[in-house]
Amino acid sequence: MTASVASADSLARGTAAFHRGDYVRASRELAPAAERGNARALGLLGFMYEHGFGVPQAYDAAADLYYRGAVQGDPFAQAMLGLTYDKGHGVPVDFVLAYKWLNLAAARTGGRQREAYLRFRDAVASKLSRNEIIAGQRFALGWVPGPPAPDVHLTVK
Repeated sequence: MTASVASADSLARGTAAFHRGDYVRASRELAPAAERGNARALGLLGFMYEHGFGVPQAYDAAADLYYRGAVQGDPFAQAMLGLTYDKGHGVPVDFVLAYKWLNLAAARTGGRQREAYLRFRDAVASKLSRNEIIAGQRFALGWVPGPPAPDVHLTVK
């Protein structure tokens, strides 16, 4: 069995355990895939750290995991990162970055997830000025998936 097949099996087992609510097993299965940079595993493990499901609650760890999955283009990780910026969990409150990541998440998925991400994005937009919304849209339009880089921007007034 190759490492990639083993990794896929671990991700599948971890995802299944996550959806069953068996978070201790999910964390055990997802951690190796997350360490290898699997975007889906990073997002799910981030959620577990944010909420203390099967692992100690740690907002900083959750934000880091979400960020690492988000920059690779995982919509769930992007949405959760957007919500962390909205709440200030493990990162400074930043509604423009929250808008950016929620906008990207909605654009990269469909169905009920897309509808939920759009509702979250619109709730964040209600806290922004017109210029801040434009800045968030520009950040989203300029984004391309890739390796992690600092998530910074200029404050727009």
